[in-house]
Amino acid sequence: MFVGFVSVELAANGKVLPSLFIYPGAVAGIFLALHITLRIFLPRADPLLLPVSAGLTFVGMVMIYRLDPGLAMEQSIWIAVAAVSFILVVLFLRNYELLAQYKYTLAVAALLLLASTMVLGTEVNGARLWLRIGPLNFQPSEIAKILLVIFLAAFFAEKHELLSVSTHRVLGVKVPELKYFGPLLLMWGVSVLMMIFQKDLGSSLLFFGIFICMLYAATSRKSYVFVGLALFLLGAYLCYLSFGHVETRVMTWLHPFNPATIENESYQITQSLFALSSGGISGCGLGLGQPNSIPSVTTDFIFSAVGEELGLLGAVSVVVMYVLFVARGVKVALTQRDDFGKLLAFGLVSIIALQSFIIMGGVTRLIPLTGITLPFMSYGGSSLLANFILLALLLVLSDRAAGTDAVGIKEGSSAPSHKYNGIRTPLHPLLLRSAPCAVLREYASVARLAGAAHRRSQCFTVLMRRDTMR
Repeated sequence: MFVGFVSVELAANGKVLPSLFIYPGAVAGIFLALHITLRIFLPRADPLLLPVSAGLTFVGMVMIYRLDPGLAMEQSIWIAVAAVSFILVVLFLRNYELLAQYKYTLAVAALLLLASTMVLGTEVNGARLWLRIGPLNFQPSEIAKILLVIFLAAFFAEKHELLSVSTHRVLGVKVPELKYFGPLLLMWGVSVLMMIFQKDLGSSLLFFGIFICMLYAATSRKSYVFVGLALFLLGAYLCYLSFGHVETRVMTWLHPFNPATIENESYQITQSLFALSSGGISGCGLGLGQPNSIPSVTTDFIFSAVGEELGLLGAVSVVVMYVLFVARGVKVALTQRDDFGKLLAFGLVSIIALQSFIIMGGVTRLIPLTGITLPFMSYGGSSLLANFILLALLLVLSDRAAGTDAVGIKEGSSAPSHKYNGIRTPLHPLLLRSAPCAVLREYASVARLAGAAHRRSQCFTVLMRRDTMR
């Protein structure tokens, strides 16, 4: 980060002043404080999640300082506020199971936050995602998505067995009873309403995608995924036919270089594509490009600025950091010992995976452009606050899982075990009930029968010996 600030300053002014190091020094000090907090309160937490998050935040700070030095000071303040929220989560939510007891309260709070923008929201760049509170703009959906994940994790942990039962066939595919599709239809309705009233395809896709990922993780039913995707595509198509702002997003995605729209509706995406193409393999250098020609470059299009000035190598490095974050988050989910912890960790990491894919795919024209931020990198207090809370929850979960493993090893068992059909196994029942473990289920049944046969043979041998002795 310090090298990046120096490079930007040399490109802009040709000299480096001592005051330049205030911003990078402050941000580095904040992450040092977070590291010390983890070593004290969560010593067994995942060792890579915080460094990867710091790397993404550092790259974002360098690019924001390069694009608008005034915003760098505000971003530093928001990082400090987000760090305070991180510490509060670590201190007071280490017993994360308490969150499951308030699942319906959190669900109502999430819906109220989403509905508030539909009624009281301020429209920015064509999307109604913001609430204006005095001089501050707040994006309620950033907090709402975390509350929604907590609710879904608790709900699916309690109901996943009912949702996994298949009693009907449709076109040869096993599906559950129709009444169990109620949550899917409800979430589809919420996503369509967001698309209509908030005028934003990205948030709608993000929330519905999180729901589908968690539903599949809880049930292992592909039918839910196929039905969910079909419903979303149907809703998006109906909105495309009915609402002009949705049609405009799709048309600028399909025909960005249309002479009739290149100076207006498709100006953002075309400038993003020009910036990425001019960056080449190694980029034009920090402070030497023209990323400021892209509207909203510090928020929605910061990845395009990275591609222009750091090139393909810099952009791929950012993608690799997100992939590493997601991989470590999935590992945290797999090591949890309870269903709620597994689903909560998987839902939280799904937010980062889907959100980063949606915005990076949008600015590169892989999918229609949306108005969401790039986690940890984009300018914005709401996004940083939500991302640091998410990161803290993942670290709490990873510390709990590592602590459980340490207790198991101390007691002399190499791995925790569970009973399934009378057979003790190191696999969690949630995994044993999933579709890929059908062979293991059959093995458990055969082993149980073999054990019973062995016990009967032992009894027969004892009786024979008694008869012989007589």
